[in-house]
Amino acid sequence: MGKEVTAFLSWFNSPTERIDGIIRAAQAHLYFVTIHPFEDGNGRIARAVSDLALARDEKKNRRLYSISAQILSERAEYYDILEKTQRGNGDITQWLIWFLECMLRALRAACTQVEYAGEKARLWESLSNVFLNSRQKKIINKLSESSRSGFKGGLTNSKYRRMAKTTRETAKRDLTDLVTKGVLGKNPGGGRSTSYRLVWPGQ
Repeated sequence: MGKEVTAFLSWFNSPTERIDGIIRAAQAHLYFVTIHPFEDGNGRIARAVSDLALARDEKKNRRLYSISAQILSERAEYYDILEKTQRGNGDITQWLIWFLECMLRALRAACTQVEYAGEKARLWESLSNVFLNSRQKKIINKLSESSRSGFKGGLTNSKYRRMAKTTRETAKRDLTDLVTKGVLGKNPGGGRSTSYRLVWPGQ
C-alpha cells in the first residue's frame, strides 16, 4: 500500500501542463479513492484532493465554489458512478463526464449563493433608514434566508409569535408596522388566513 501511495503522490505532484485541470482533479479523486489507503476517511480526503487539484490549476488559494461540497450533496449518485467505474473495464469516461457535470452544478450553486448574498445586502441597505425593533430585524433576517420564495404559506401572526417569542398583540403591532413601512406586503386572502411576504428591493 505504501508503494501505491508513493506512486499517487509522485503522479499528483508531477507537471500538469498536458492535462486539463478539471480532468486531472477528477482523475486524482478516482485514483486516491480507488487505492483506498486508510481504513476510514478516504472519501473525505479524496474530495479534498479534488479541491486541491483545482486550486493548483487555478493558482488561487480561495474559490467561491467547492466540488467537495457538491459531491457530498450528491452522495447517492457519486457512490453509484464510483462503483460502476471501479467495477468496469478501466474506461473512466463516464466518471469524467459525471465529475464535469458535478463541477458545473457546483459553479451554478456558487452563482446562486453569490446572487442571494447580493440580494440580501441590497435588502438591508434599503432598510438602513427604517427603524426596526429587534424582533422585526430577527424575522426579516429569517424571511430573507428563505430567498424571494419566503415561508411556505407566508408569514402569519402565529409564525411571528413563535419565532419572535412574543404575544399575539405584539406580533400584530409589529406586522402592521412592517406593512405600513413597506417592508412586508399582504398576500391575497384575509381574516385568520392573513399572511405576509417580504418586499424585496425592486419589487
